[in-house]
Amino acid sequence: MKLKPKMLFAKIVFYIFIIYFSVSLIVYFYQRNLLYHPGENNYLDEGPLSHKVEKVNIKSEHDLVGWYYKKNEKYKTLLFFHGNAGRLDNRIYKLNEFADLDLNYLIFAYRGFSGNKGKPSEKGLYQDAMKAKEWLNKNKIKDKDIVLYGESLGTAIAIEVASKNSFSGLILESPFTSMEILAQKYYPYLPAKIILKDKYKSIDKLNKINFPIHVMHGKKDKIVPFYMGEEIFNKYEGIKSNYFSNYDDHMMEFNNELILSIDNFIKSLN
Repeated sequence: MKLKPKMLFAKIVFYIFIIYFSVSLIVYFYQRNLLYHPGENNYLDEGPLSHKVEKVNIKSEHDLVGWYYKKNEKYKTLLFFHGNAGRLDNRIYKLNEFADLDLNYLIFAYRGFSGNKGKPSEKGLYQDAMKAKEWLNKNKIKDKDIVLYGESLGTAIAIEVASKNSFSGLILESPFTSMEILAQKYYPYLPAKIILKDKYKSIDKLNKINFPIHVMHGKKDKIVPFYMGEEIFNKYEGIKSNYFSNYDDHMMEFNNELILSIDNFIKSLN
């Protein structure tokens, strides 16, 4: 029996809806596998650390591995929040540069990363971040002597922590405005605002921050568009500086110009 045009159209619409709903449902349940990549290892050999670090254990919901470098108790301490992929040793090239500056630092891995137990989530990563800050406090480092550093996804975590306390400064490398907006860029056909679990609404928290920030972003970033870093910078109403590179992609090159911008920012906090 031949279907009438209206019935055929209704049937096609019904099947499209079923497919759309099914895809949305799959993405809803597996979205954190798309967002977090703790096992990803697409990095070049970073070489050894140029300095000795203390391997520390940070107590959160699960034990978290961390590296602590104390150069001089009079220096600021950088609290580093890494991105959504890889291990601590994938950041060695950055840590070696930090160690050459007048800085101490603590870098740690979130739940599910670098062999830690647990599964990443926005709420869980915020909890891990606060526990890392508290670890520094317990080791006699006050908030006013801590500089927060966020890398990519870590910028949202750094902004969350920054919005809750008053610190010395905040450095954001390749920041995004919110995961909702970023998800719409990659999956424009899905209802991101409805199905997204981890929203990371950084742009809404900016003006809860009351200390200097330094924003770094590459204009050729293919993962987080440059306009997001620029929007973060422009919206912040406090003391701010930036390093906007004409050449860098998402993983910014730690060249002399970028390192100098960090060093000048750190010195401006003293």
